[in-house]
Amino acid sequence: MAREIAFIEALRAYATDPAARGLMDDAAVLQLPGGDLVLTHDMLVEGVHYLPDDAPADVAWKLLAVNLSDLAAKGAEPLGALLGYAMTDDAAWDAAFARGMGEAAEAMGLALLGGDTVRMPAGAPRALGLTAIGKAPPSGAPSRAGARAGDRLWVSGTVGDAGLGLAIRQGRMQGDAALVARYLRPALRLTLGQALAPLVTAMADISDGLLIDARRIAAASGCGMTIDLGAVPLSGALIAAAGSDVAARLAAATSGDDYELLFTAPASRDSAIAAAASAAAVPVTPVGLCVAGEEITLTLEGETIALPDHLGWLHE
Repeated sequence: MAREIAFIEALRAYATDPAARGLMDDAAVLQLPGGDLVLTHDMLVEGVHYLPDDAPADVAWKLLAVNLSDLAAKGAEPLGALLGYAMTDDAAWDAAFARGMGEAAEAMGLALLGGDTVRMPAGAPRALGLTAIGKAPPSGAPSRAGARAGDRLWVSGTVGDAGLGLAIRQGRMQGDAALVARYLRPALRLTLGQALAPLVTAMADISDGLLIDARRIAAASGCGMTIDLGAVPLSGALIAAAGSDVAARLAAATSGDDYELLFTAPASRDSAIAAAASAAAVPVTPVGLCVAGEEITLTLEGETIALPDHLGWLHE
């Protein structure tokens, strides 16, 4: 068992408040008389979640975007954020990050409400945290749980672009600058998430990879899934750089940082989902089916293929 999973399992015994959703979800949902609040916290660590030479403004954007992606998966309206910032000896980097944070918050319509700053030891990597707070939709915030056998599995946008963008930034391959942009500055799916919230049975964002996040929905919902690798949407830029063979598709389906929405719904809602996606100007694609049981099955052109050893990103 990965250390990350083991640690979360250890905490689960203490996270007994209903708002915690058993630590099985993207965010906590706190029920209040005036309307439910959605709370989420994500961190970025230098050398793990971003490269040391990434521009401070890009890091600020990504820190906000990954947290707002969790709100999008709950159909929530952003209300504000609390920043946790670890300062190093680089005052110029700090200043550039602050400017970038202000620009990103304004672009995303998010209020910075406060937070905390600390001083890191010399030579330590930067560690950045952000807590985003949102207002749940009237229909309730979807969870990872709720998918039922017979539901379709859908994904928004395209997947694999950010993983390829990282490889390009690291000099491991060549490709379009649009792929790097997907890695540095993830797209926001807030409008789509809010439109989908009343229609879905379960919803999450793809932070660690389509396959691993699909498995998390399946585990939380108590169902299995059959996923059609050939249906997984790939961008033209990705296909031009990496192709669309089995290896390229598996890489796309297991790479992280896409922050697209992954959701389930009964087939009777197909037309409503298409209308919601059209209104939000974000394409959505059915890529699988929820089934009875607990297994994740991967198919290609009607044939079952072996699952990869790693379904996505985990902190080992």
